[in-house]
Amino acid sequence: MLDELKQSRIDKLEKIKKTGSNPFPSKAKRTHTVHDALNDFDILSTNKKIIFLAGRLRTFRTHGALSFADIEDQSGRLQLFFQKDTLGEEKYEFIKNLDIGDFVEASGFLFTTQKGQKTLNVGDYKILTKSLLPLPEKWHGLQDEETRYRKRHLDLIMNEDVRKLFKTRTAFINNIREFLNSDGFMEVETPVLESVPGGAEAEPFVTHHNKLDIDFYLRISLELHLKRLMVGGFEKIYELGRVFRNEGISTQHLQEFTMLEFYWAYADYEELMDFVEKFYTTIIEKTFGTLEIEYQGKILNFKSPWPRVDYREIILKESGVDIDKYPTKATMQELVREKGIKPDPAAGRGRLIDQLYKKLVRPNLFQPCFLINHPIDISPLAKSKADDINKVERLQVLIAGAEVGNGFSELNDPIDQRNRFMKQEELREAGDKEAQMIDENFVEALEYGMPPTAGFGVGIDRLLMILSNQENIRDVVFFPMMKPKTVEKKEEKNNDKK
Repeated sequence: MLDELKQSRIDKLEKIKKTGSNPFPSKAKRTHTVHDALNDFDILSTNKKIIFLAGRLRTFRTHGALSFADIEDQSGRLQLFFQKDTLGEEKYEFIKNLDIGDFVEASGFLFTTQKGQKTLNVGDYKILTKSLLPLPEKWHGLQDEETRYRKRHLDLIMNEDVRKLFKTRTAFINNIREFLNSDGFMEVETPVLESVPGGAEAEPFVTHHNKLDIDFYLRISLELHLKRLMVGGFEKIYELGRVFRNEGISTQHLQEFTMLEFYWAYADYEELMDFVEKFYTTIIEKTFGTLEIEYQGKILNFKSPWPRVDYREIILKESGVDIDKYPTKATMQELVREKGIKPDPAAGRGRLIDQLYKKLVRPNLFQPCFLINHPIDISPLAKSKADDINKVERLQVLIAGAEVGNGFSELNDPIDQRNRFMKQEELREAGDKEAQMIDENFVEALEYGMPPTAGFGVGIDRLLMILSNQENIRDVVFFPMMKPKTVEKKEEKNNDKK
C-alpha cells in the first residue's frame, strides 16, 4: 500500500516537471510567518495587504471550483482558500498535483470566512517541495514508542506537544546559560576525546585514532579538563557538552547525554548549596512559570529552603542499617546480600554502599533535597571534611527519587588525589570497569596549585525529563541511541532458529 501511495506521488512529481515547474526550488518568498499573520490579522485584513506564507500542507479539501487547505510553519497553522475564478483554470487544475505533506508558498490577502475562520485568500502559489511519502494518519499518528524515537522527524510533524517540549528544552538551556553568564561565569569547551577518561565512575566508550594509531576514550565527564582551567587562572567557568558512558539502558539513563558542569573558585560546598538552590529555582520558574511541578501524578515543590539530608542517617532511617558498622568490603558485601541485593563482586566498599542506598533509600526521596556527608569511599574527587576525614564535602540534588545534581568542595591536594586514584586503580585491576584511572597529567596540574574550588554537575536530560513530566528520558532527546533495525532482525532470526 505504501509503495502505491509513493508511486502516485512520483507520478505527480513527473507531471509537475512536465509543466515546467520546479518541484524543488532553492528559494521561497515569505513576508510573514503564520504567527505574524494572525497577530497582525486585523490590520492586514482591513488593508487587504498581499502577504506571502510558506509551509507544509496539513489538510486539503476540494469542492469543485473551491478548495481549502491548512498551511503550517513552525509558528502555527492557517487556512488557505483557493478559487478557480481567482487563480484561473490552469493554475487551479495544478492543485491536483499537490498532496498533504508538500511544502508550498502562497500569497494573497487575509479575510474571515462566514464561519469565523481566519483565512488567506490565495491569489497565487507555487510548490516548494514535493513530498514522496504520505504522513501517518491523523487519528492513529505515531503511537509506537520505538517508531517515535527512530523517526523523530515524523513524531515532530504529527505531535505538536512534542514540538513544544523541545522548544521548552531550548528555553531551559538558554535560561541556564543566562543565569550563569549573569553571575560572571564564562562558558568554555574541552576535549571529547581523552587518553585517560575521568571525573566520574563509569565505563567509557573506546575509539581509535588512525593517524596516531592509538586508542582514545569518549569523555565520561567534563571535570578534569575544567579543573585544569581553574589551575590556569580562571575563577568561574562552565561547560554544556555531551558526555558518553558505556553503561546500562533505563528510563533514566542514556549512553550519550548533555552535561552541565561549573566551577567556582574560593567557594566551598556550603556556599555551593545556596547557589545551586537559587540556580534551580530561578531557572525552573523562568522556564515553567511556577515552582510547583507535577511529576507522575504528584506535585514537586521547589520553593526554598530545601532540606539537607545526612547520608548515613537517611540510610539508617530507611533501612535500619548503620553503614559505619560495616567498615570493610567483605562485611558490606554480606550486608548487601542480606538486603536482597546482588553485590557486584568487583565493587569496593563505596560502590556497595551506593548499591544499598540506590535500592533502599533513594526511591523514597521525592521532594527536592540536598544529600550531604557522603563517605569518602564513594567520592574520590571530593575534599574530606575537616572534622571527619572519613566523610567528604559533597552534595547531591535529589528529586523524585533520582539524582539530578552532584557537587563538591573540590579536592586540590595533589598527593591526596594521587592516593585516591591509586585506590581506584586497584579496584580496576580487580575487575571494576567503572573505577577511575590514574590521570597523571591532571595530578601534575594540581601540583602547580588549584585554588579552593566548588564544582557542580548535572545531567540536563534527566532533570528536564522530571520537570516536563515525561516517563522516559528518551522523550526529551531529539535522537536517542537506538539499536539498528538490522541488528534487531538478525537477533530475531537467531532466536527463531533456537
